[in-house]
Amino acid sequence: MSKTGKLSMADMRKLINKRAGMTVAHNLNEENPTEVNDWIPTGSRWLDSIICKGQLAGIPVGKVTEIAGLEATGKSFLAAQVAANAQKKGIDVIYFDSESAIDPSFLERAGCDVDTLLYVQAQSVEFVLETIEDLLANNENRMLFIWDSLALTPAISDVEGDFNPQSSMAVKARILAKGMSKLTVPIANSQSTFLVLNQLKSNITSRPAEALTTPYVTPGGKAMIYAYSLRIWLTGRKAKAAYITDESGFRIGSEVKVKLEKSRFGTQGRQCNFKILWGTDDIGVQDDQSLFEAIKGSKYMSSAGAWYSMEMADGKVEKFQPSKWEQKMADPAFKQRVYEIMDEEVIQKFDQRLGKAEDFYEEKDE
Repeated sequence: MSKTGKLSMADMRKLINKRAGMTVAHNLNEENPTEVNDWIPTGSRWLDSIICKGQLAGIPVGKVTEIAGLEATGKSFLAAQVAANAQKKGIDVIYFDSESAIDPSFLERAGCDVDTLLYVQAQSVEFVLETIEDLLANNENRMLFIWDSLALTPAISDVEGDFNPQSSMAVKARILAKGMSKLTVPIANSQSTFLVLNQLKSNITSRPAEALTTPYVTPGGKAMIYAYSLRIWLTGRKAKAAYITDESGFRIGSEVKVKLEKSRFGTQGRQCNFKILWGTDDIGVQDDQSLFEAIKGSKYMSSAGAWYSMEMADGKVEKFQPSKWEQKMADPAFKQRVYEIMDEEVIQKFDQRLGKAEDFYEEKDE
């Protein structure tokens, strides 16, 4: 036998990629599928600011993300805005709907181009996973797959079987475990994105301590939790405070509390909140309105009675009442200053660990 020679790193990568039949070995100093180089905005600048440590982010391209929430907390509204922002980036959007409840006019009002959005009825879990696999193998363009929702999509055995839940117990979880092990690498290599919408359900447990620390769980099994790079959980405020009303008292929207339940970007546990309008023509996340809450504790902001003052970049002071915030945000210079303060207060201070940790993590229920 001839003695083998010493292989360089480049030679080893070439050998491994040849054996795999695809590029699986990478130089981490060069372009690679592990690093997130692009983000899809969520429609909420506050949420985008807390997702990745040290930068303005969004839904990570090339990864699997979950948006889970209680009923009527805006999961589909947020997903529609992500879809619209993905289309602006030239990303193909494939929307799997298990509820057959998406209104085209709703998508249009959220900013989507329905002519180029591919709508697919989610017949079964197997069908969704197999369709994603086929599209990844045949489409060279980047894609955003939105699954609305995992909780309500049945397995084939659920459809063909009876109504006894014991007859198909844990079938969906096993299917998802196998499916995600097959799809995670192709999604990363194609720089596509998988956004899974899910439900938050009460954690029914015999241990009181667990019920307090982990009040909610999501269906789908443990495999999905490991596959997610980012888990965004949506809940609401209590009672009447959860709703936005018009001048006559009619409910036209709701206030949403957001928590990053899992984040591979150094931000797990961070929180924000924003308002979503769903009862008017102007639907979706009310982004500008939420920024006042994000920055009102800044050193650049002060209050006296019903008036607030904000220090501009040139040292001048802008005075306003909170009720006039939206009018002030119509001024480009004022809005740009708000963004600058947002970046300092929400992104940079967390990145540099300045201030009190509870300002970024503390749960405040009202």
